[in-house]
This record gives sequence, C-alpha cells and structure tokens, in this order.
Amino acid sequence: MTERMTGAQALVRALEHVGVDTVFGIPGGAILPAYDPLYDSTKVRHVLVRHEQGAGHAAEGYAQATGKVGVCMATSGPGATNLVTPIADAYMDSVPIVAITGQVPSGSIGTDAFQEADIAGITMPITKHNFLVTDPLDIPRTIAEAFHIASTGRPGPVLVDIAKDTLQAMTTFTWPPIMQLPGYRPVTRPHSKQIREAAKLIVESARPVLYVGGGVHKARASAELLRLAELTGIPVITTLMARGTFPDSHPQHLGMPGMHGSVAAVGSLQRADLIITLGARFDDRVTGQLSSFAPHAKIVHADIDPAEISKNRHADVPIVGDCREVIGDLATAVENEYTEGRRGDYTDWWTQLNGYKTTYALGYEEFEDGSLAPQYVMERLSAIVGPDAYYVAGVGQHQMWAAQFIDYEKPGSFINSGGAGTMGFAVPAAMGAKMGKPDATVWAIDGDGCFQMTNQELATCAIEGVPVKIAIINNGNLGMVRQWQTLFYESRYSNTNLQSVRRIPDFVKLAEAYGCVGLRCERAEDVDATIKKAMEINDVPVVVDFVVHQDAMVWPMVAAGTSNDEIKFARDMAPIWESED
Repeated sequence: MTERMTGAQALVRALEHVGVDTVFGIPGGAILPAYDPLYDSTKVRHVLVRHEQGAGHAAEGYAQATGKVGVCMATSGPGATNLVTPIADAYMDSVPIVAITGQVPSGSIGTDAFQEADIAGITMPITKHNFLVTDPLDIPRTIAEAFHIASTGRPGPVLVDIAKDTLQAMTTFTWPPIMQLPGYRPVTRPHSKQIREAAKLIVESARPVLYVGGGVHKARASAELLRLAELTGIPVITTLMARGTFPDSHPQHLGMPGMHGSVAAVGSLQRADLIITLGARFDDRVTGQLSSFAPHAKIVHADIDPAEISKNRHADVPIVGDCREVIGDLATAVENEYTEGRRGDYTDWWTQLNGYKTTYALGYEEFEDGSLAPQYVMERLSAIVGPDAYYVAGVGQHQMWAAQFIDYEKPGSFINSGGAGTMGFAVPAAMGAKMGKPDATVWAIDGDGCFQMTNQELATCAIEGVPVKIAIINNGNLGMVRQWQTLFYESRYSNTNLQSVRRIPDFVKLAEAYGCVGLRCERAEDVDATIKKAMEINDVPVVVDFVVHQDAMVWPMVAAGTSNDEIKFARDMAPIWESED
C-alpha cells in the first residue's frame, strides 16, 4: 500500500496500523503538525492530559493493565523533558511504552532554538532505544521498529523524536515497511543444558526457593509458574513487581521479599541452599547488604536480558530466555528427574518456614486515640473491592501497606512504580489502566504527598469520563521519610510535615473542584461504609480522604544498607535472627 501524504499523516497512519487506540499527550509548537491529522483519526483516541508527566505515567498504566504498548506524545523542549521521569520509570520497571516528541525544524537542531532540547541524548541512558527522524520517508519504518523494540525481548520505553519540518513535508507512505534492526535478536528459547543443570540442582537441594520477579508477569507465565511450584512443592516469594503473579492464598506462597517483605520470605532467602530466580534482578531492596545476602545458596538465574544475569549476584546456572519458555522447560526437566527416581525432600524446610509464617504473621499497631490505622484501610479495601480489581499505588508507606495487606490473586492486579520509586505515579497510571480496561474497577492508592504531585489529572479523568477511585492515605506528612527520621534521625522532622493547623488542601473540596466526588473517612467504624459508597459511584471519579495516624509505620523492615539478617518485626524488637539465635 503506497500513498502520498504529509509526514504527520504518515505518523498517524502508522500508529493506526500498529494497533494504537489511545494516545496520552499535550500539543505544542513542534508536535502541532501531528495533531491536525490526529483530529480526523477514527481509530486513535487522544487524551488531553494536564502535564506531560501524567501522559507518560498514563501510558505506563495502560501498558501494564493491557499488555499492549502505551503511547504518549509531547512537544519539544520542556514538553519532552517532562516525559523524562515516566520514561525512566518505564525503563526501570520494563514497561513497554513509545514516547513521541516533536523537535525543532531539522535546520535549527543544535542552534539552541526556541524550545529545543536534545531529548534523544537526554534519554539515551533511560530508553531501550531512541530515534531522531529527519526524513519523512523514515516515519512508517521508525514507528514499526519502535513498537517492535518496546514490546519484544525485555520490554521497555522507546523514544521517537521527529523534527517539525519532517512532519510538515510531503512523503510517500508505504505499509508494511521493512524493518532494519541488525543485531536485535532477543533470545527467547533457553539452552537445554542449562535447564537440565537447574533441574538437577532442584532435586538435590534441601532448602530451595522460587524467587519470582516482574519478568514472570511480563512473560505471561503465571500458569507455568503455578505448575512448576505445585510440581516441586518449593516455596514461592513474589517481588513488588510480581505481586499477584502467584496467588497470595496459595499455601506455598511466603509473601514479598525485601526491605519491607515478610519475615518468611526474607528468611527463606537467607536460609536457602538454592534460589531459583525467575525474571528478577537481585535489586538492592531485595538483597539488602549484598555481601551477606543468601550466604549458603547456589543461584539459578533466568532472565530474558543477559545483562541482568550475574550483574549483582553470581549465577551458578545462568539461563537466558523468556520466562514462559524457561519455566515450562524447567518443569519438564524436573519431571524427568522424578521419573529417574531423583526427588528433593523439603519437609524440614517447610517446618522452618511455616514457623516463620506463624510466629511473624503480618500485623499492625492500633492507636489509643482512635486514629485510623492505614493497614486496616488496606485490609478492608481488599475484602470489599476484591481480587478482580486493579490496585495502582504511588510510592512510600502507602505502597508498602498496599503490597502487604491487599490480597493479590491475579497477575497484573497490582501496578506500581518499583525501581524508580516515582512519586506522582498513581493517579495518571490509574487513569491509563482504567482506559485500557474500562470494565474493570481501578483503585489508585496514594499518599497525600504523592497525590499532590499529579492530582491535576483528576480533571482529565472527569472530562474524559474515566471513573477511577482514589484512596488517599493522608497522614499529613511525607510518611516514609518521616519514618526514617523517627528511626535514624532522632525524630528531627525536617521538612516532612505537609499540613499546618488547617487542612491544606481540603482533598474533598479539591476533588469537587475537579468534578469528582469527594469523601472523607477518619474512623475505623466508617471505613466499610465509605468504601462501599465509593464503589456505588461509577459515573465520575471518586476521591476518598482516609485520614490516618501520622506515626503509623511499615514493618517488618530491613534498614537500607544493612543485612537481611537484621530484619526487625517492630520498632522496639531486636533483629529477628538475633532473638532466634
């Protein structure tokens, strides 16, 4: 198919051909030529956000909820640089998005022209790949390549920067284009020898653990994981990015590892003699002090990105491949070992781990003054809203409470900013998730600090008819920073109090000003009724201000830079393993 059209028309036509149905963005001078043909598109819906950061996070939420590539669009200069944070966030969490930016005319590039920024150079370290397009003939091929790169191998963000005169020039549009990606051949099939070696270690081990990361969800491998876990009887831990990939209710699930992980999950890693790592990267928030992490364990490390293997912890058995392929092959190899009469005995191991689960079950403090415990809000959200919803969290204490106290039974049901830890993620990401899954219930769980960074996207939600529900866990402070100040800075609360003697802002009035319904809840006895009322409203966004105690803390905790062996279950307790010994 060949037609004559402008570069801008070619861009929109290419987006239609790769299956884009939603673009989040804001127009401006350099990208303006693309907005004219976008106005006529019957296949691509443009969502006018209130800040480019919101566009990027919305594209992330859309991508995470649907499994498709999310798309955001901005103009040159500050429009493009406002996308840097969500691009970095997507890069850290392996989220497939394509960011399209306008650039100053090609003849002006490098002259410090008005609203010029070298966005390709700026984003080079935080994109999987990026393009600067100055020939309109290249637009269809570049879009096809961008979507292919973003969605294959290890998913990630791709930037396409297009000069304004390139969008305005006439060109010949041809589809499908011939992609030119020499050297880009992601390995998906694992090596059979490595699979056999891993299976051999599994049946020889006495204390194995399946350490499951976000790569398992990205590979859509939850069914394969369940088969492998039940076949072997090995305990399973799921990272922050993998919550729901293995059901919380399954008896083999030990919870989340890491700084605020369950004692059973952290203890399983420290005491293991074999860690089967699937789509995880030994992040510092999981390992704690790396030199003391899992000192007795051999490591099987499977990942689609060869750069991750042995990056932080040496892999005794490295496996490069797609987790769905790896886990399926590994289950078959283990079955072959069983057929030959070789099978591990994990009875004593489970006795030890079940002891941790029972003794150190998650709990929380209730306050004598009757203040609302944020963990209770999470428990009731989980019970009333249920496992079919999407829960989208910001970053901080509320994120950890959401990870700990909401039960996740389905893959992808918890969406949050993991690696980058981006405040302001929740509201626009929830908007994107709801637009990708309009029939699903979507709850954003945000802190009062995070919420105030991107709450202007409530206007977008109200105008576009996106009835998300937002739970603000409002402790009047930058909660996680306050917790650290309490524990490590002698309660010297430097610049963490967000409130004054008055409630500023009044989140209920703010919600109403944005065309949303605002609710407030300050007592435990009102939590259920408030959540149910929010669930009954499905035609406009709902914002619920849950006013909680300012000194509620996230426990368990491994302090940054310390060993996982020093995990504490509560503020006044000695480290658990110290008390155990």
